[in-house]
Amino acid sequence: MADIKKSKNFMPKTPDKPNFQLWLIVTAVIVLVGITWFNQRNTVINITKSRFEEIYLASDVAKVMIIRNQNRIDVTLKETALQNEKYKSELEANSPFFNPTGPHYSIEVASAEKFEKDFEELESKVPEDQRIGYSVKNEESWSNWFGSFGFLIILFVFFWIMMRRMSGPSGPGGQIFNVGKSKAQLFDAENKVKITFDNVAGLDEAKEEIQEIVEFLKNPGKFTKLGGKIPKGALLVGPPGTGKTLLAKAVAGEAGVPFFTLSGSDFVEMFVGVGAARVRDLFKQAKEKAPCIIFIDEIDAIGRSRGKGQMPGSNDERENTLNSLLVEMDGFGTDSGVIVLAATNRPDVLDSALLRPGRFDRQISIDKPDIVGREAIFKVHLAPIKTGDDIDPKKLAAQTPGFAGAEIANVCNEAALIAARRSKTAVDMQDFQDAIDRVIGGLEKRNKIISPEEKKIVAYHEAGHAVAGWFLEHADPLVKVSIVPRGIAALGYAQYLPKEQFLYQTEQLIDEMCMTLGGRAAEEIIFSKISTGALSDLERVTKMAYSMVSVYGMNDKIGNVSFYDSKSADYRMTKPYSETTAETIDEEVRKLVASAYERTKDLLKGKKEELETLAKELLEKEILFQSDLEKLIGKRPFAKETTYEAYTKKVDKKDPNAPKVEENGNGKAEHTEEKEPVKVKETED
Repeated sequence: MADIKKSKNFMPKTPDKPNFQLWLIVTAVIVLVGITWFNQRNTVINITKSRFEEIYLASDVAKVMIIRNQNRIDVTLKETALQNEKYKSELEANSPFFNPTGPHYSIEVASAEKFEKDFEELESKVPEDQRIGYSVKNEESWSNWFGSFGFLIILFVFFWIMMRRMSGPSGPGGQIFNVGKSKAQLFDAENKVKITFDNVAGLDEAKEEIQEIVEFLKNPGKFTKLGGKIPKGALLVGPPGTGKTLLAKAVAGEAGVPFFTLSGSDFVEMFVGVGAARVRDLFKQAKEKAPCIIFIDEIDAIGRSRGKGQMPGSNDERENTLNSLLVEMDGFGTDSGVIVLAATNRPDVLDSALLRPGRFDRQISIDKPDIVGREAIFKVHLAPIKTGDDIDPKKLAAQTPGFAGAEIANVCNEAALIAARRSKTAVDMQDFQDAIDRVIGGLEKRNKIISPEEKKIVAYHEAGHAVAGWFLEHADPLVKVSIVPRGIAALGYAQYLPKEQFLYQTEQLIDEMCMTLGGRAAEEIIFSKISTGALSDLERVTKMAYSMVSVYGMNDKIGNVSFYDSKSADYRMTKPYSETTAETIDEEVRKLVASAYERTKDLLKGKKEELETLAKELLEKEILFQSDLEKLIGKRPFAKETTYEAYTKKVDKKDPNAPKVEENGNGKAEHTEEKEPVKVKETED
């Protein structure tokens, strides 16, 4: 997105820079005066009263000054005395910058009046023509002035300057007195966002809901004449990378009204009460510019359920912020024209009071796109890329099941970088294939040193996955299998093309478990030993088995019960079942995994010849595609259309510009936590 300047109406104006020349002159004067005074005082040598009498009787004194208020006597020598080596060397040794005009010596006395009497007695000892007399004055001391009044004045001036600096947006303490102000950015007619709904693809239903809010702001009479009221809030819910923030940016670009945007963490501060103050200030500004929209990204930072997971005596600052937000959302009038948009990928942790109608009237679900949505997203991201003639967005969409919009954007960018690295003039399909592998499996590491024994184990392991999936009816069709190391610990991987569906039957899940266990089974059959390479496979199989038994109710002994609680899963401290039931669940999971493993071993023993053929070819070529498997072990015995083939037929029969085709019927699972499209099976070192 293009850089957007901050609004002059909202962001505080940057203060004028200080006049550095003036400050330089003032500083120089102060330093000069200080040096002069310092040097002048340092040229004076403190002497005793007896030493003074000695110098005076020698007729070397030119002037005597009595400073009464300081009980100090300043003595100035004659010019002829300054030529005397005794005085000259003493004064120069004290300070090389001594003042010839004096004073040169100083006497500290207990009482100036007593010194006057003593001096009169001293003068009586010399001839009358040699008497010089004395003068008297009161002198203000810099140290006395600084100690009594100067320090207080300087402290006051310093504090006043710091107050001025800290109340502004800059300086070492900037905004310390504006800490309760909202940090929201304002986008209005002066700095309008350039993103529109045309830049958002694959979110047709969500765009329709949001467009209605935008239309309400543009033309409220269309709805109010029928008795409708403006919605107070809409919550965008979906996994990371699906386009929640992008959709909010499109609203900012389309609405034509002031748009405030900030993150939920912007309310959080180390000072108590700051979050609530920022909420109040935000809504105050919004009401002044109504009709307008407020967008709070990652609202779960302040919207978590109150009272859960909080230690006794802990700071409840976040709860106070949430309470203030609840009051503001339900406190302003329905005709104020302030709509609150919020986005989160953790709706399960939000407080129920925040989700109720009247605050967030609509919850817009933004899921990962299907093949139709992915094709539309690819078209958007392919537009600025110079592509070859072989690029087909439909094929790319079919090869990226389970990808979110952000991942598709990453694939397109990676493909462009790979093509540029290879000095190509256009990005072709091979670059996209390599980019997909890069995103799924990680960086290819052909130079990684692997012993021949390990490479052979990896080849048979991946061949076991491929053969098991090839001859299982409900397994996903294979795209390719590789033994080239990728990522941090993956020594090989098999990539499949899952069918896009929401509901899975028991047979489908068991077949997938068997396919996942194919690597471990192949190792045991060929080498009569097992390795640590099946770590990710066993982890995935264990999660699937526990989900089938304790979540989806797919076990006869446990029955049609589910121990999953979406409302309190994050805060559950104890299991919602007895120890006896826990033992039964563990026993049934082990039986399920053991049964799938034995079934996989029996399948691979019967297809041992195909397993050997495929493994040897992998050791030679390192990468095999679906067409290679058909040549080596024959066509797959189960003739089923892939999602891409079915989608292509539907598009051929209908107008390509027709509305979105429903692929999966109207049914949708209430909870699909465990079963997301499987993009890759990895063998870990």
